[in-house]
Amino acid sequence: MELNYSDMKNSKLLYYSIVVALAGFLFGFDTVVISGADKQLQNLWHSSDLFHGLVVMSSALWGTVLGAIFGAIPTNSWGRKKTLIFIGVLFFLSALGCAFANEPYLFAFFRFIGGIGIGVSTIVAPSYVSEIAPAKQRGQLVALYQFNIVFGILIAFVSNYFLQDIGENAWRWMLGIQTVPALIYTLLVLRVPESPRWLLEYKNNKEDAIRVLKLIEPDETIVNQEIEAISKEHSQKTTNENIFMKKYRKPLLLAFFIAFFNQLSGINAFLYYAPRIFELAGLEKSASFLSSIGIGVINLIFTIVGISLIDKYGRKTLMYIGSVGYIISLGLVATAFYMEWKGMFVPVFFFLFIAAHAIGQGAVIWVFISELFPNKLRAAGQSFGTSVHWVLAALIPSFMPFLIDKIGAATVFAIFCIMMVGQLFWVFLKMPETKGKTLEELSESLSE
Repeated sequence: MELNYSDMKNSKLLYYSIVVALAGFLFGFDTVVISGADKQLQNLWHSSDLFHGLVVMSSALWGTVLGAIFGAIPTNSWGRKKTLIFIGVLFFLSALGCAFANEPYLFAFFRFIGGIGIGVSTIVAPSYVSEIAPAKQRGQLVALYQFNIVFGILIAFVSNYFLQDIGENAWRWMLGIQTVPALIYTLLVLRVPESPRWLLEYKNNKEDAIRVLKLIEPDETIVNQEIEAISKEHSQKTTNENIFMKKYRKPLLLAFFIAFFNQLSGINAFLYYAPRIFELAGLEKSASFLSSIGIGVINLIFTIVGISLIDKYGRKTLMYIGSVGYIISLGLVATAFYMEWKGMFVPVFFFLFIAAHAIGQGAVIWVFISELFPNKLRAAGQSFGTSVHWVLAALIPSFMPFLIDKIGAATVFAIFCIMMVGQLFWVFLKMPETKGKTLEELSESLSE
């Protein structure tokens, strides 16, 4: 990953960005770890496909929807830092509760709590990093959140692989082990300063905002320019503005469609049921778990590629690459299931799918949404975009076992493929390039 460390005049900027981005690790781990316990939990509680999908497997995703819808409230009222600490506590309690749950509804409750943490993290973490990052490095620094998501996914797959055969309580260890990274993250984020833009926008605390900016930018001239730009934007906004006003229609639609197409690729549906899908394609249990690790490795490698390119070639170029990769890979997956190709065909096609996602939507989505709205409305805009993302991320995996059973895997993945043709046209016709512009410049250009 070619982060330009030499251009970052103060290592604290990188350190704060990495610590906050670790929320993404908990997000990724929590999202995928359930895939290893999928069939064991269904057999343990004798659940139907519909109950298992809607309640046991997707409870975290419904919590994520709630966290995404209301996460802007603590992000704005408590501040970025306190909210970051709050999500660490939620992840810890969720992992602990799931490990000791003895029936499906209690298990679903604790998964729901972890989901709230995920939903809120997708608002506060990208917002925080975008607010402390210089324009020329904002893409790479905010994308560290996505890097940590896929790193968490990889570690979850690896952890599940090694824990799968330790006995009837393997699922408890799979889910409970997350208490360790959750505790580490919470302790680290205690030493992160508050966002300077939040201090100025919500507390009118210019003195503390300058102090924090000086920690991450030693050049006093640049600090003064930042303060002046933030203050100017603040003075131009009325107190009763909201993201649904006509002047913010463009960023609102951009946030909606990037989130909409992200989930209509089928990414979360696949990650939640990767071992099940691989077994459906003819792989044995151990091979399906091992192939899941391969997915995690590919995801990590190509996320690094995406992050290294995002500030050089821009967000739109990466979305072109990802869209074409989606169409090819999903078309091949649908064909493989339709033609009943067994063996490694489906895993290899999914490796291509994951690579396309990592370079495109994976690297871009959280960066792009965090850039669209002005400082005062950033958390609300982030909340809207992530809410669209997580409502679909909850609905699609919830019905995945049911849909595969009723209409077949080939049809399901063919539908995802068609939706990605739609994404390609949207990128070409509507998506603007945001690289290299300050948040204040973007706010002015995107407002009608």
